[in-house]
Amino acid sequence: MKITIDFSKRTGKTIRPLHGINNSPIRLTSPIPEYAEAGIPFVRLHDTGGAYGGHVYVDVPNLFPDFNADENDPKNYCFEFTDAYLTQLTASGCQIFYRLGITIENNYRIRAFRTAPPADFGKWARICEHIIRHYNEGWANGLHLEIQYWEIWNEPENPPMWSGTREQFYELYKVTALHLKKCFPEIKIGGYASCGFYEVTTPDCGEFYKSFIPWCTGFLDYMKANKVPLDFFSWHRYIEVPDVLIKESQFIRDELDKRGFDKTESIYNEWNYLSGSPSQWDDMKEAPAAAIVTRTFILLQGLSVDKAMYYDGMPPRKYCGIFYYPSERTTPVYYAFKAFNALYKLKEEVPVSVEENGPAVLAASDGNSAAALFANTSGVSSWTTLELKNAPEETPEAWLIDWKHCFERVPYKPNMVIPPHSVLLLEYGKNHTGKTVKGSEKIKFAGLDGN
Repeated sequence: MKITIDFSKRTGKTIRPLHGINNSPIRLTSPIPEYAEAGIPFVRLHDTGGAYGGHVYVDVPNLFPDFNADENDPKNYCFEFTDAYLTQLTASGCQIFYRLGITIENNYRIRAFRTAPPADFGKWARICEHIIRHYNEGWANGLHLEIQYWEIWNEPENPPMWSGTREQFYELYKVTALHLKKCFPEIKIGGYASCGFYEVTTPDCGEFYKSFIPWCTGFLDYMKANKVPLDFFSWHRYIEVPDVLIKESQFIRDELDKRGFDKTESIYNEWNYLSGSPSQWDDMKEAPAAAIVTRTFILLQGLSVDKAMYYDGMPPRKYCGIFYYPSERTTPVYYAFKAFNALYKLKEEVPVSVEENGPAVLAASDGNSAAALFANTSGVSSWTTLELKNAPEETPEAWLIDWKHCFERVPYKPNMVIPPHSVLLLEYGKNHTGKTVKGSEKIKFAGLDGN
């Protein structure tokens, strides 16, 4: 198997922020060194804090508990815990991707509390306005976080998230988006965190999954007809095989473009590897999942996806593949994020040539340092001959994730054997990922001393 990388050339593509994450450990009084170390670019706030948003985090009903109260009075808002949570994230170097809405109510059949449409769409939009003013303009003793991305709702086609009609949601989005863009023309407003487009690759996916595409196309038609801004369209897909994303990501890009939303970002902001086995919640933490996650990063870099955010980073949640629980020790999958960040920091993609049936490969350089990332998702070793042209230094440092190594340095050889279900990172230059350790800076968190 021959792989050729020429570090003197460029593809013209920038390595995109594809290693975002939903949520994080909730520590409140200190930064999250794991996120700083892995350079997590975006943290999306959905289902933050657990069921019902832990009753105090992020969700509109948590921040404004009495919908009948005066939305212009700061005393009617409860920002304190979300302030602390966002402060720990921004102190860790992460940008916030804020979901305006509610946490999923998985037990809605017993009783649904927040899934009904707001009683007054205009008032709901004004409440969202004040949340934005609090976090971006300091309103109500707030913060100045310069949050750019504000997402309206999440998966409204999913009954645990929305009990209203499709038309009611379209109207809520229209009213809210128009109001917020009038108040804050500089921020990005979008949604609606679609459940995805499974039918594109799985025609026999079932009636519920088939309903997702009509929801999406109806939404886009409605926004076009009503001249509603759509700075980004967000969507979800849980995968066993990453290659389904090729057709599904192109589907939404085509649907946006043909309606004139050609400047609208496509943001894939909920995903994870689900093996389908009874042990899948354990599987998603180990080396084979790290290889799948890395292959997904590499694949997405070549697709029409602007940003991506993995679900999830909160250790107690079963979807959390980056921390063991309760120890909060990082997993092999966490190091897949750290390995991809080595390329993200270098910014410029360089061309790679891989023989058929080889591992997934991505390489980047900034002219001084360079890196190459390999993902072998097969159950057999990949015997690889590397032809490395114009590398910044003769011998790279090699870092391996497999069943025996959790992002450990291994000897480099021009004829590398990439083990089954593994990730290999090669780094050239002085700024090696494995040598980067960031300490927690001293900072004040919501009135508490974070020391």
